[in-house]
Amino acid sequence: VAGYTCFVDGSVRDYQKFSVTSGKNFPATGPLGPWIVTTDEIADPKRLTLVTRLNGQEVQKSGTDLLIHSVPQIIAFCSDFTPLAPGDVIATGTPEGVGHRRNPQLWMKPGDVLEVEISGVGTLRSRVVDEK
Repeated sequence: VAGYTCFVDGSVRDYQKFSVTSGKNFPATGPLGPWIVTTDEIADPKRLTLVTRLNGQEVQKSGTDLLIHSVPQIIAFCSDFTPLAPGDVIATGTPEGVGHRRNPQLWMKPGDVLEVEISGVGTLRSRVVDEK
């Protein structure tokens, strides 16, 4: 592991209802950044806090201590079905609180601002745009 960064696990739900993979592979649905923090800058990667805000309102909050699988386990699993090379990015997944599981459901729309913040890493801000 070279370092840690923020990633938006965006989905195009119209397509995802047919296949998770197709809904995750549209241009600009996976912003990454704003930089990489090297492993020596993170004292304990199992104690990072992730916060997601939509238009300034907190919609997700979780910790890396709540990951179902550890980072080494995730790397080992990915290595089973794809060769990994330096520079590859592995995203750990989305914490509880995604919009379609809320009641009422919460959907992003053009003009919304999404922020993903990881303690010790930084904040990635993205503006939602129409796919057209």
